[in-house]
Amino acid sequence: MIVATVIFHVIGLILINERVIAATRILRTSRRYLFAFALIMGAATLGATLLHAIEVVIWSSLYWILGALPDGKSALLYSLGAMTTYGHERFYLADHWQLMGALEALNGMMLFGLTTAFFYGMIREALTERSARQTATS
Repeated sequence: MIVATVIFHVIGLILINERVIAATRILRTSRRYLFAFALIMGAATLGATLLHAIEVVIWSSLYWILGALPDGKSALLYSLGAMTTYGHERFYLADHWQLMGALEALNGMMLFGLTTAFFYGMIREALTERSARQTATS
């Protein structure tokens, strides 16, 4: 499951990045580049959040299918808590499923790390672009 969600996440981030690059190219000549970039960053944030939500649904479906949790709602809440490493006091896995919950938390840390690196790259690119613009106008 970890490998599948990481591959899914990376592909999703690549697709988001392609749209970010295309939008940035179009808006690069804009006088309000930083404002435009903020909008692009907001859209990328929504996309990344959607990726994480889909991954939570994938894990929660697995819990429900395996019978580790009694219904879809509790599986979804448990999965969201595990993925974010927040935890949830109302839902517990039976002893033989607890390793799976810990693995989901590990998976969530990896996925959030990938998302953080993606956002860092976006911001770094914007700062490079801004510096280049300032140098060109000086």
